[in-house]
Amino acid sequence: METINLIIGVILLLNTIVAIVTVFKDKRDIAATWAWLLVLNLLPILGFLIYLFAGKKISKEKIFDLKSQDRIGIKQLVALQKEQWNEKELLPADLATNEARQTVRALLDIDSAILTKNNQVKIFTDGKEKFNALIDDIKQAVDHVHLEYYALLSDGIGTRLLKALEDAAERGVEVKIIYDSMGSRGQRHDFFKRLEKFGGQAEVFFGSKSAPIHSPRLNYRLHRKLVVIDGKIGYIGGFNVGDQYLGLSEKFGYWRDTHLRVVGNACVALQSRFFMDWNATIKRDPKKPQLEYQERYFPLTQGTGKTSMQIVSSGPDSDDQAIKAGYLKLIAEADDYIYIQTPYLIPDDAIYEALCLAAHSGVDVKVMIPAMPDHPFVYRATEYYAKALVEKGISVYRYDNGFLHAKTCVIDNQMASVGSANFDIRSFKLNFESNAFCYDRQLAQDLADIFLLDVKKSTLLDTDYFAQQSSWKKFKQYFSRLLSPIL
Repeated sequence: METINLIIGVILLLNTIVAIVTVFKDKRDIAATWAWLLVLNLLPILGFLIYLFAGKKISKEKIFDLKSQDRIGIKQLVALQKEQWNEKELLPADLATNEARQTVRALLDIDSAILTKNNQVKIFTDGKEKFNALIDDIKQAVDHVHLEYYALLSDGIGTRLLKALEDAAERGVEVKIIYDSMGSRGQRHDFFKRLEKFGGQAEVFFGSKSAPIHSPRLNYRLHRKLVVIDGKIGYIGGFNVGDQYLGLSEKFGYWRDTHLRVVGNACVALQSRFFMDWNATIKRDPKKPQLEYQERYFPLTQGTGKTSMQIVSSGPDSDDQAIKAGYLKLIAEADDYIYIQTPYLIPDDAIYEALCLAAHSGVDVKVMIPAMPDHPFVYRATEYYAKALVEKGISVYRYDNGFLHAKTCVIDNQMASVGSANFDIRSFKLNFESNAFCYDRQLAQDLADIFLLDVKKSTLLDTDYFAQQSSWKKFKQYFSRLLSPIL
C-alpha cells in the first residue's frame, strides 16, 4: 500500500510540474493561466489531452500567416478618414455627436475599420425570412458569391442553400465557401462535390477536409457569419446554416437571432474580411491561387440608405480585442440606456465593471440571456454573471420563447452593434468574429423596439430567483465561473 501511495504521489507531483511548465511556456493572461492549471491538476492525464486539443495557442507562424493578409485598399482609406475625422466631416451632421465620433475614431485606430455611409440595412430576427432573402439574392448573383459560416450543415436548409450556390456556379458565378470544422462537425466534404464540379470552392478553416475535427486547434474557431454577393449585397449577424436556426429543433424550439442585410459600400469591408480569411485558409496549398484585388470584387455603389457602418473584426491573430473595445466604447458613451442580447454572458473584468459603472451612473442597463443551455458549463457561468449583475442593480431578462442567440448592443437610439461576437471571453480573445457597428438613429430605435418586444416574452430575474436555486446548481455556477477564461 505504501508503494502504491508513493507511486501516486510521484505521478501527481510530476503532473503538477509538467502542468506548470506546459501552461507558462505560452504567453496568456493570468486568469486563463490559473484556469488551465486547475484543469490540468484536477484531471491528471485527461487534462493534458483536453489541453492538447483546446488549450494550445496558435503558433507564431500561423498568426503571422493571418496577419500578413493585407486589407485590400483599406490602408489608404483609413488614413483619409482620420484626416476627415479631424475636420469633423466624417459622420453626417445628425450623427456627429462626440460619442459617435470618438467611437468611430477608436475603431479606425484599433482595427482599421473604415466608415461607410448611406448603407441600406434590413434587420432579420427570424431564420426563415433571412434565408429566403439570402437565397433570392444568390439566385440573382451575376459575378460572385462569397460565404463564411461557423456552422454549415447538410440538413434541409443547408441543402437548399447549397442548391442555390450550385446553380449559381453552373451559370458561371464564382462561388467560394469557408466553413469551420468544429461548428460544422459531422459535415462530410462530399457535400460540396457537385458545387466543386461546377467550379465552386469550399474550404475548411483550420482543419482538414478528410478529418476536420482532429485538429489541435479546437479552441480557435471561425465564428463569423458573412456573405458578400457581387460586392454589392452583404449579410452579417448571428444565424448559422442549419435547420435548428429555423426553429426546427425539438430541443431549442423557436430560434431567436439577429442578422443584417446590407446594400452599400459596407460590402467593401465585408469583402476585405473575406479576402483575408480566404487567403489565410488556402495559404497552405500552393496549387490554389490567392484572391487579389479586382474592380469586380469592390464596386463602389451610390448608397440610398441612411446607415453609417464600420465592420469590426477580432480574433487570436491580434492582441487588440477590437470588438470588445467597441463594446466598451458603446457602454461608456451611453447616457440613457444600454440594451444587450447575448446567449453567453461571461464578461471579463473590464466589461463587467463598465456595465456596473454605467448602472451606477443612472444608465438603464438591460441584459437578455436564454432560458436554456446549449453548452452546460457556459450556461452555468452565464447564470453566475447574471446573478452578479442583478445584485448590482442591472435588469437581467431570461428569454422564454425558445432559444436566444442574438448578439446585439444598442445605446441611446444612436449607435448599435450586431454580429457574431457574444459578451464572453471566448468571443473577445479566442474566436474569429465580425460585428457591424452602426450609426443610425432609426436603426438603433428599431433594434431597441425589437429588444422591448422580446422583454414581453421574457422573465425579469431577481435575487429571489437565484436564491431559490439548488445548492448543486449554485456549485456548478461557481465552478463554471472558475473555468470562464477558457470556456
